[in-house]
Parts: sequence; structure tokens; C-alpha cells
Amino acid sequence: MVKVSCFSQGRTQSSSRESLEGGTGGRKSNKMTALVVDDNMVNRTIHHRLLDNLGIENEAVVNGTEAVDIHCSGKTFDLILMDMDMPVMNGIEATRRLREMGIRSMIAGVSTQSMEREVEEFMETGLYVS
Repeated sequence: MVKVSCFSQGRTQSSSRESLEGGTGGRKSNKMTALVVDDNMVNRTIHHRLLDNLGIENEAVVNGTEAVDIHCSGKTFDLILMDMDMPVMNGIEATRRLREMGIRSMIAGVSTQSMEREVEEFMETGLYVS
């Protein structure tokens, strides 16, 4: 068992390493899953429909705190589409916290407006780079 610190809720959750590293994490199907993290409703809708069309089960949240919280609740995802600029907790901090928790999902950074240094910082937190 691995101790996972749920920062935003001030509690600790025990999870098996399998569920943190791409196991089914209590999911009932073997279908790929994704979490869309974006404060912009239009972007969330576009990502949701694109993932649906690809046959990928997905959920959406509006900020980094909610992304951390959904993982603290025991849910896991194969892919996380993470916006960089959000209120409450931005994508950089959310990615950092998810990696500190041991989350090994592929996290793809999404941003419509970013300066080069911000993009570098975002990538350094543990984004997937191909």
C-alpha cells in the first residue's frame, strides 16, 4: 500500500500501486479513460466530444483542485488533459501535486496562451512529452 497525500482535503488515502499506475482503479471496463481539467466551458466541451468520438470515457472538472480531489476519491484515469491557466489551482501546481501523490497517468498540457518559460515550467512538473 502507498500513502497518498490529498492536499486539498487535508487527508491521506491508501491506494494500491496498481491503481496509481494505470490499473483499473475500480473501473468496471477496460475502456480508456480521461479527465479533462479546464475552466473554459467551450474547451471542456470540445475535449469531451473529441474524446467521446474516440470512444474514450471521460469526465471533466474546472480547476486543479478538483483534479486532485477526484484522484483522492479513488478514481484513476489513463489520460489527463490539463489546462495550464485556471483559477483556484493552475495546471502547473495540479500536475506537481498529482505527481507527488504518485499518479502516473499520462498528463498532456493544454493551453491557449502561454509564455515560453511557463510552458517549460509546466513540462518540468511531469507532463507527457513525446
